[in-house]
Amino acid sequence: MAKTLFITGASTGIGAETARVAVDHGWNVALFARSAETLEEVAGDLGRAAMSLPGDVTDPEALVTAMERAAGHFGSLDAVFANAGTGLSTPGTEAGAIDEWRAMVDVNIMGLLYTARAALPHLRKSRGHLVLTGSAAGRRHIKGSIYGATKWFVHGYAGNMAEEMRDWGGRCTVVAPGMVDTPFFDDGAPDKLQPRDVADAVLHALNADPRNCVREIYLMPQN
Repeated sequence: MAKTLFITGASTGIGAETARVAVDHGWNVALFARSAETLEEVAGDLGRAAMSLPGDVTDPEALVTAMERAAGHFGSLDAVFANAGTGLSTPGTEAGAIDEWRAMVDVNIMGLLYTARAALPHLRKSRGHLVLTGSAAGRRHIKGSIYGATKWFVHGYAGNMAEEMRDWGGRCTVVAPGMVDTPFFDDGAPDKLQPRDVADAVLHALNADPRNCVREIYLMPQN
């Protein structure tokens, strides 16, 4: 039976491309994001292997419901990719906007925790895999970067979860790309990493032999 991957932030960029690559590798995919119309388009392109589940990662009950629906529809959840994230329009601490900080922390930290909390009961049953989108910004110090600090949290949490999940045969991976050409950047970044590069990294971790927990994949553009 095909395995099932639940993806947050699945309507565009890394999330949507990971769904496409996962289906090519024989997975079913459950797609979760706020943009219902765009999500339906992605799911429609992928056919019966895909399920559209509109929702917001800052709503813990929406995540629980969506994962229960996905598990009921496909039979199990074998992996969850906590990919949803956001940045800031105004960087820095003195010039930064407090409301923007709060919104970013709600998505990048609390949304990630809500996703993991909803996922763990399913992953424990399947001895499954939790994948988190980190960042090169979470592996080095960048002047005054609050966004980068949220990604440091992701990297620390991923290592802690890998230690916890190994007790019952589960795995946790953080995928840490540098700049990726996605809608995250208003002007694009066509000479940088492409969403397919990150999607390939996610599938590399998921498809690794169960004896091997690929704990981190760090990707950087050559240019």
